[in-house]
Amino acid sequence: MDRTETQKIMDVIEALGRIEDDAQCAVAATELLDNWPKLHGRLRELRQQRVQAMKHDGMTWAEIGTALGGISAARAQQIGAGHRGVKRPGAERDGAME
Repeated sequence: MDRTETQKIMDVIEALGRIEDDAQCAVAATELLDNWPKLHGRLRELRQQRVQAMKHDGMTWAEIGTALGGISAARAQQIGAGHRGVKRPGAERDGAME
């Protein structure tokens, strides 16, 4: 799997930590966090569209789950239907949700 595009995003986030000026770093992090809900929603939509396309192309839910990193067929089907996952422990603390 080519992770070049996702690695670029990770690299940008890591680069924020290398900003020497504390105020500039905090402002940059705040800007990213302020935009995160919109970006998160777009990523979910993109993933759902691509899962639906894989299903349309004839893949089974189990095959799609495997392609998505080994998730269950049931979870792959939920993603295709646009259902959100349940909150994981600590999600409220760090803002992580499926």
